[in-house]
Amino acid sequence: MEQCKDLTPEQAACLVKDWDNILILSHQKPDGDTLGSGLALLWGLQWLGKTARLECSDGFPQRFSFLYEGLDLENQPAFQPEHVVAVDIADTQLLGESTQCWENQVELCVDHHPSNTRYAQNLVLDSKAAGTVELIYAMLLELGVPIEGKTAEALYTGLTTDTGCFRYSNVTARTHFIAGKLIEAGVDHFPIDKLMFETKTPARLKLEQLVLETLEYAFDGRLALLVVSRKAMEETGVPDADADGLAAIPRQIAGVEVGVTLKEKDENTYRVSLRTNQYINASQVCAQLGGGGHPRAAGCTLHGTLPEVKAQLLEALAPELRRCQEQGCHG
Repeated sequence: MEQCKDLTPEQAACLVKDWDNILILSHQKPDGDTLGSGLALLWGLQWLGKTARLECSDGFPQRFSFLYEGLDLENQPAFQPEHVVAVDIADTQLLGESTQCWENQVELCVDHHPSNTRYAQNLVLDSKAAGTVELIYAMLLELGVPIEGKTAEALYTGLTTDTGCFRYSNVTARTHFIAGKLIEAGVDHFPIDKLMFETKTPARLKLEQLVLETLEYAFDGRLALLVVSRKAMEETGVPDADADGLAAIPRQIAGVEVGVTLKEKDENTYRVSLRTNQYINASQVCAQLGGGGHPRAAGCTLHGTLPEVKAQLLEALAPELRRCQEQGCHG
């Protein structure tokens, strides 16, 4: 396998400048960062006169439909890709079923996850970036693409969603600088932030009510755990893409250092979302369990009954949580 080459955003822009017929890939269970990155790059490449399309194995959630205006997702250009770009995808396992066929053909990956497996021929990786959109922003500037309209909206959406509306510890001065530039460019941030963080359907509120009934604590209240069952999802009819925000709830509880959300995918299969406040590295814990992510937000998939999955998690978290107990740290 050819060794992965590290590039700066500016070097990646020079590489892409000579390309055409470009396929852009977003990860399965798409969030604002992977979609914002993919769409901003798509709009930028099209402005440059290049043929490009964006694909996502799980489709494009209705929640982000305001970003797709003017783009017929069902009738994007049909072509045999000459170049494949992955955005915000740390591992080819995150591609999903319908785009997994490209896993060995990714020529450029742009990402900010420290757990990136370096599967691409070329890699733009900055783990200090709050979102992959920060790196796409730099690429588009280098390419001379106007940062305005839908391009700016896509970039802002990626920033605000991956930072919890600029509340998370991954926010830097650069994050605020870029957000400011995007607002200067005409992005109306209020409706985007309201839609992303303050708008819930009655069905979503019902789901939260059912999920909160599963709340339990461990390690003197330093760990809080929620379970999202398939039954609860079916009973409320909440789309899978609209349930991701539930992972933030356990960490919001006073005194909690580790918030865990277990989402039942299939019988004896659970998707784990791990959120930590200050003292425990979520990415390192999830890496022990075959997953990865960021220091404060990571995930993995575990197999077994619910009690077995809980036991696996507690075993992985126990050393760090005991250290927190001994040192008296709180979330």
